[in-house]
Amino acid sequence: MDADIALRREWLETNGLGGFASSTIAGLNTRRYHGLLIAATKPPVGRMLLLAKLEETLVVDGRRRDLSANRYPGVIHPQGYLLLKEFRQDPFPTSVYQIEGLELEKSVFMVHGENTSVIQYELRAPAGAPPATCTLELRPLVGFRDYHATTHENGALDPRFATDAGCVKLTPYGGLPSLYLTHSGADIQPAGVWFRNFEYDQERERGLDFREDLFNPLVLVFDLQPNASASVVASMEQPAERSIADLRAAEIKRREPLVGLARAADQFIVARGSQTTVIAGYHWFGDWGRDTMIALPGLTLETGWYDAAKNILLAFAGYVDRGMLPNRFPDTGEAPEYNTCDATLWFFEAVRALLARTQDYDFVRGHLYPVLRDIVSWHQRGTRYDIHVDSDGLLHAGEPGVQLTWMDAKVGDWVVTPRRGKPVEIQALWYNALRVMEDLARRYGHATDGAGYREAADRARHSFAQRFWNEAAGCLYDVIDGDTRDASIRPNQIFAVSLFHQMLPPDKAKAVVHTVERHLLTPYGLRTLAPGDPQYRGRYEGDATSRDSAYHQGTVWPWLLGPFVSAYLYVNGHSRAAQAQARQWLAGLRRYAAEEGLGQVPEVFDGDPPQRAGGAIAQAWSVAELLRASLLE
Repeated sequence: MDADIALRREWLETNGLGGFASSTIAGLNTRRYHGLLIAATKPPVGRMLLLAKLEETLVVDGRRRDLSANRYPGVIHPQGYLLLKEFRQDPFPTSVYQIEGLELEKSVFMVHGENTSVIQYELRAPAGAPPATCTLELRPLVGFRDYHATTHENGALDPRFATDAGCVKLTPYGGLPSLYLTHSGADIQPAGVWFRNFEYDQERERGLDFREDLFNPLVLVFDLQPNASASVVASMEQPAERSIADLRAAEIKRREPLVGLARAADQFIVARGSQTTVIAGYHWFGDWGRDTMIALPGLTLETGWYDAAKNILLAFAGYVDRGMLPNRFPDTGEAPEYNTCDATLWFFEAVRALLARTQDYDFVRGHLYPVLRDIVSWHQRGTRYDIHVDSDGLLHAGEPGVQLTWMDAKVGDWVVTPRRGKPVEIQALWYNALRVMEDLARRYGHATDGAGYREAADRARHSFAQRFWNEAAGCLYDVIDGDTRDASIRPNQIFAVSLFHQMLPPDKAKAVVHTVERHLLTPYGLRTLAPGDPQYRGRYEGDATSRDSAYHQGTVWPWLLGPFVSAYLYVNGHSRAAQAQARQWLAGLRRYAAEEGLGQVPEVFDGDPPQRAGGAIAQAWSVAELLRASLLE
C-alpha cells in the first residue's frame, strides 16, 4: 500500500464514554493520541492511553514477518504496511495482510459503554495450499499516561504482571487503573523491556513533544494455524464470562441502523454520568457547550435520536449559572468554565429545533422554560464578562483579554481575533432567542412575558438594521464597539440569514449571501476571513502559535457550510436550481468523508487551495451541519 495514503488516513473507534481507539491504516501511530485503548476514566473525560499498540509478528515455517510499523529517528521500522493488501471499515476497522500466500485479517472494535477494545486476528489459506506451521507473536506496548502527554523510560514503573485463566493483569503505576488483557489461549513469555524513541510526525508538525518510550511487559504467543483465529481483549474492566463472538455480534447489531453520516454522528454522543453529552471532536476535545448546542440538531434530530437530544438539553440546563451555559468541562473533572456568550444563545435554537421535530411542548414547559426565562433575565440585567443588553436593545459582550465568541484563539495575552463589543452573530442569536421565547410564552399563556419578549426583539431588530449594514461592502459589519465598526468580511454574518428567526429584509439577506459566497466559500466550507484582507492567513500549519494565529484568520471551517446552505436556500426560495446548487456545494465534504476521512469530517481545512485537512480528524459540528444541510435539499 502507498505509504503516503496509509499514513494520512486515520481510523477511529469510540465507546460511548469518551474513550476511543485510533491509528493510521498503516498501523503506524503518528499522534500521541493514537492507541488501541484510550480509556475515559471519568467519563467522558479523564482520558488515559493505556495500550498504545500491539507489535505483531507472524512466523511462518520459522520465517518471521513483522506486520507493525513505527517511526524512529530517521527510519520507519518495521515496514509492515508493505504487506497490507486491503483496509476497510465494514463493520469495523479491518486490515488484511498478505504473507507468503496466506492472509492475516486484523479487526479492532470497542465495546459500547465500556473502556474495552477487542483486537481479533484470523489467518486464512487458499484452498489446496500446502500446510504451514504458524505462530503469531503480540508484544503489548503500554503507556499509562494522560492522553495529552507522552511518557518516557522511568524507574517508577512496576514491570510485574499477574496471569490467571486466560487473562493478564498489568498495574504499572500505583493509583492508576489496571489493564486487563484477556487472550484466546496464548503462551505468555515475560519481556520487561522499553521500546525507545517512537516519533509522532503529527505532533512534530504541531510543534509539540513528539518522542515517546513505551513499555513491553510480555509477549503473547499464539499457535495460529491457517483458518484459525486469535484475539486479545484490552480493558479496564475485570474479565467476565462472555465470548468474543457475542461482543462482536452485539456491536454489529447496535450499528446496523447507523447508515452513512449517522455512524459518524454516533461517535460523538457519549455519557456524562447518568446523562448524555457531546464530544466536540476527536482526538483531543471534551464536551463543550457551544459545540454541543450547535451540533445537537444535526447529530440527534436529523438522526431521530430525540431522547438523546432531550437528555443533552437537560444535562446542560442543570449546569446553567448566572444565565450562562458552561463553555467547557475540563479534562480532569474540575468545575465547568463559563466563558462564552454564544453557547447559551445556541441553547435556545437547539430547543426550538427540538420542538419543530417533536412538538413536545410539555417537556420544554416542565424542564426547560424556567431556565430559558432565567437566562433572558440575566442577559437583560447583566452577567459575567460584561454581557448585557445595551440601551439600543443589542447584546454587548466582552472584557479586555477575553474571547467569548467561537472565534476564541488566544496566544498568551494576544487576542488573535478581537471581537469585544457587539458581534454580529451574537445579535442574530439574541434576536432568535427572543422570538423563541415570545412563541413559548404565548403558547404557555404568559401574555405579559410574551409582549415583553416581542418588544425586546423588535427593538433589537430596529437597532440592528440601523447600525450593522455596511452599504459600501453590501454586507454586515462583523463587530460594532461604540463608534468602531469592524468591516472585516467574515462568515459570522451568515447567521443573520440562516437562523429560523432572522432580522434582515430580503434584499439585504440576499446581498449577505452573495458576499459570503464570493469571498469565503470553498469546496469544504467557509473561510473565516476574506483572502483580500491584510490579516488573512491561508495555511493552518506549524506550531501552536502559528496555528492559533491562522485559526480564525482565513482557515476554512466545514461546519459553516451548513448555515451557508440554509441561508442560500432561504434567499432563493428553495427552488430546484438552488437545491441542485446546494447538493453540488455539499458534494466535496461528502466525498472527503467517504474517502480520506474514513467516514468522518475534520475540524478545519486550509483557506488556500488545495485545502488540506487540519485540526481534529473528527469534529461534531462538522458532521452535524453536513447532516442537517444534506436534509434541507
